[in-house]
Amino acid sequence: MQSPSVSSPIELEVGRIRELSKARQQPEALAAAEALATAVPRNRDVLYLIAANQRCLNRISEALATLQGLELEHPRFSLLYQERGHCYATLRDAPRAIDAFLRAVSINPALTTSWSMLERLYRMTGQVENAATAAEQVSTLNHLPPEIVRAGSLFSDGELFAAENILRAFLLKADNHVEAMRLLARIEHQRDVLDEAEMLLEAALKLAPNYRAARLDYVRILIDRQKYLQAREEIDTLLRLEPANSDYLSLYAAACVGLGEDESAIAVYRQQLTGASASSELHVSLGHCLKAVGRPKEATDSYRAAAAARPSFGDAYWSLANLKIYRFSPEEFAHMRAEEAAPGASPVDRYHLCFALGKAFEDRKEYAESWQFYERGNALKRAESRYRPDITETNTRKQIEVCTAQFFVACASVGVADPDPIFIVGLPRSGSTLIEQILASHSQVEGTQELADVQRIVLGLQGHQSDLDDPRYPGVLAELAPEDFRRLGERYMTDTRAYRKHKPFFIDKIPNNFRHIGLIHLMMPNARIIDVRREPMACCFSNLKQLFARGQEFTYSIEDIARYYRTYLELMQHWDAVLPGRVLRVWYEDVVEDLEGNVQRILEFCGLEFEPACVEFYRTERSVRTASSEQVRQPIFREGLVQWKNYELWLGPLKDGLGDALSRYRE
Repeated sequence: MQSPSVSSPIELEVGRIRELSKARQQPEALAAAEALATAVPRNRDVLYLIAANQRCLNRISEALATLQGLELEHPRFSLLYQERGHCYATLRDAPRAIDAFLRAVSINPALTTSWSMLERLYRMTGQVENAATAAEQVSTLNHLPPEIVRAGSLFSDGELFAAENILRAFLLKADNHVEAMRLLARIEHQRDVLDEAEMLLEAALKLAPNYRAARLDYVRILIDRQKYLQAREEIDTLLRLEPANSDYLSLYAAACVGLGEDESAIAVYRQQLTGASASSELHVSLGHCLKAVGRPKEATDSYRAAAAARPSFGDAYWSLANLKIYRFSPEEFAHMRAEEAAPGASPVDRYHLCFALGKAFEDRKEYAESWQFYERGNALKRAESRYRPDITETNTRKQIEVCTAQFFVACASVGVADPDPIFIVGLPRSGSTLIEQILASHSQVEGTQELADVQRIVLGLQGHQSDLDDPRYPGVLAELAPEDFRRLGERYMTDTRAYRKHKPFFIDKIPNNFRHIGLIHLMMPNARIIDVRREPMACCFSNLKQLFARGQEFTYSIEDIARYYRTYLELMQHWDAVLPGRVLRVWYEDVVEDLEGNVQRILEFCGLEFEPACVEFYRTERSVRTASSEQVRQPIFREGLVQWKNYELWLGPLKDGLGDALSRYRE
């Protein structure tokens, strides 16, 4: 939770109450905090001040009750656990005090007071080694500049803006302070500003190449940026120093997954689970790998083990539902409902459970209940999203303004001549995985992972700290010289080589790349581009009931998905006009009705000879990491054409939002 602005009346009053507390005017501070709580009863800082002043007035039971309420509202607030530790210390309950202080420092390692109290409590209870560890932490914090300790504490409690301000001001005075650079990178990582986080950590590692914590953070950034080969090289360095380190092994497995080496990842996860059988996250990661390589029974066992290890773990239940073939038992059903309704359920667990329950009720043909949970899950997910539809629409408008027919004529054949890539674009849940599986069944075509290389190039063109309301890309395309497009094309071909083996063609299936067809054409004028399109109601509904692992933030509200679909049609119409014949359009419904005819059409467009294996795509064994992984391992999936009709009663706003797209999508 971010604190209110310092100029707000609430924050001014909170500041005044803090000063009263520091001046040991507890009765006045408590009265003021309780009065303020009538206006903002869920405010984190106000509840904390009430509890702290109740304790100072020796009203310990009241303080503990206040802290219990605070925990329900803000379970990741470290100071509430520190305050609880003080309460139990006052009661001379050392075990509970130790537990509370440990919880505080597990959330916020920069709490010097909690570490100091732990040192004292450990010494009192004869835990010499633990006392020494706590003392070491106190010493480490005391040797850091106070600005960094303060910023670290704020960061741990979610006060990103305040922490960033402190760090940037500090780095103006001490621009080469490695710990400040690392902490600032962690803030940018949490904000998803990955390019700046990567640069900060690269600079920090040049100054301190042996700083393992910074290198570990660097690997996490590389994996989130899908630079898997580089990430694995960095992890190899760390594993040579600590071969059994669980964090390093988990990241090594994640890099293997990104490179499509699922069997290597499975081996690492199984190795880890022998020593950490209760790790719910490891069980889910293993399940995802097993699902990707077509071992659904083992994946099911792994997901169920995750749920057994942590019964409230929403991702475990959603992963079972997302297999599309699993059916929950009545006991599991009841358990999921209870966990979703629990007052202390985290938002993340809750929306995972909502999507799982939506699918479970759908399988039981109880569509009203199903829609209720899909709708609730979408609302929870949308509430945490920063998605702005106007940014997508601005990008579309600017693409149309910049990428004219005249522009492409002037830039004819400026990129690399390689015909290797086959781009599959469209919307998520449009049938793109089916087309990918058909093509990957051909002897000349490599099926890869979902590659982020085009998006990385776009981010590079946008530059650092791009203005979202007036972005540099795509306007910057008009400023580039022919050799720039050639260089970008060569970079793309080089960077994607890690995902290829020996076949002459390879697939790049990122649906949202439809936004960058102009750039793709300029970089690689001989690449094939296939737009997979699905009937709007079926496509949008399928997105609304899907919880994606990452991205696709436009799918969590009816208004957003309808606007996105219309924007997609608008931009694709533009590409058809300025690059006639450049994109092959494939309608999912046509593929379902005439598989062989459409397979022949697709292969002809790609310059490939017909092979029967492409029609029997479901026999092809390969890693598939999308939500359709089990569906494309079966003969053609017809149910997706009409599933949305079961929910037609609640989809009136979607029809209204799509408008003429309901007919225009076939143009």
